[in-house]
Amino acid sequence: MPRFAFRIEYNGAPFRGWQRQSDQPSVQGAVEAALARLDPSAPPMTAAGRTDTGVHAKGQVAHADLARDWDPFRLAEALNFHLRPAPVAITACARTDPAFHARFDATERRYLFRVLCRRAPVVLEAGMVWQLRHALDLAPMQQAAQALIGRHDFTTFRAALCQAASPIKTLDEVTIDAHPHSGGTEFRFTLRARSFLHNQVRSIVGTLERVGAGAWPPDRVGAALVARDRAACGPVAPPQGLYLTEVRYPADPFG
Repeated sequence: MPRFAFRIEYNGAPFRGWQRQSDQPSVQGAVEAALARLDPSAPPMTAAGRTDTGVHAKGQVAHADLARDWDPFRLAEALNFHLRPAPVAITACARTDPAFHARFDATERRYLFRVLCRRAPVVLEAGMVWQLRHALDLAPMQQAAQALIGRHDFTTFRAALCQAASPIKTLDEVTIDAHPHSGGTEFRFTLRARSFLHNQVRSIVGTLERVGAGAWPPDRVGAALVARDRAACGPVAPPQGLYLTEVRYPADPFG
């Protein structure tokens, strides 16, 4: 059976995350239902990561084995037709080596978290950013984020129900930039690592927000990391500002 890789974009608002569920809408369920219209015998898809309820993606990657050797362009077009009107799109499709694995072959995952600080209600991007009605100070957040870069025990910044075998991860990048945005300021948090713990990104962003708001001194973030205690974490940021933007592999499956 030929194996195909898919790059998938979705608005996570109407879904209970990526992973298929029997009684709740999921992104995986939507894509697999579309795929079943083309190949009823197709086995379940495998994705690079399981995004949570309400989390968006611009660059999720998944693979599936199909009975028919489709032209990748026509396969993507057919899937996008059957996905309508769900807010999910196949933005790239490629036939891959049968050994390619969307999850285990990934060498890097990148996330973006968008925070919009402004008093006026968010209308055009409702559900796509975390809106705050107070200002944030960029420099203290940037200073605090430096303590998180590198290989650490991230127990403080993972969900209590996280199923990862170890809390030790290597965070390669945490950068924060500020941009003018329609009557306010948008802060973009970019995080990059081979893999992440459950709720790690949202926990980090929520904690750094406390620094930007002036509620925490910058050095408290490093102290929270060293504490290896979930109680030392700041509030967990809501899911609507989070995007899985890219998954990287030793060789780009989409060329």
